[in-house]
Amino acid sequence: MGNSMVLNQTKQVEAFLQKTVQTISNYLNEITLTKLLAEQEGDDKAYYELLLSNLRRLVVYCEEGLEACRIILNDEPFRKAAAEKTLYRVYHLCIAEYFTPKSDAWYEDSRSAYTGRNSIKFRQTPPPSLKALLLSLESEFQTIREELEFYETDYRTKMIQSN
Repeated sequence: MGNSMVLNQTKQVEAFLQKTVQTISNYLNEITLTKLLAEQEGDDKAYYELLLSNLRRLVVYCEEGLEACRIILNDEPFRKAAAEKTLYRVYHLCIAEYFTPKSDAWYEDSRSAYTGRNSIKFRQTPPPSLKALLLSLESEFQTIREELEFYETDYRTKMIQSN
């Protein structure tokens, strides 16, 4: 892939991560476990804690990816190999964590993508505000995933070939 294409993708990912970090951070800065429990009847405290933990992990991965993109974009000359590695990491950590978090508090129903519905499904009933947040981010995560899928296979191939 050419330098200009990788540069443009790095800029696109930086803008996406900036917006994502801002959105999730704003939510996390305003919400408390008590507020989540008050949103909906029932006592799903452990599940809500798990959801918040997943959100925190996701925002940390996105912050790290954002910082890496900024460093690469500020370097002169542009380092294509470093940018490709960063885009691979963003795909592997941020995108994967959004669609399939480690704790399985939610998951991706891949069949939903064909029906035009949201593909994120929850293991239990989530608080409405948290559900709205995750679903509002889905289309942008989907777009970036499609942009970066190439790096999932290409970067691994390069690493295997260099050994």
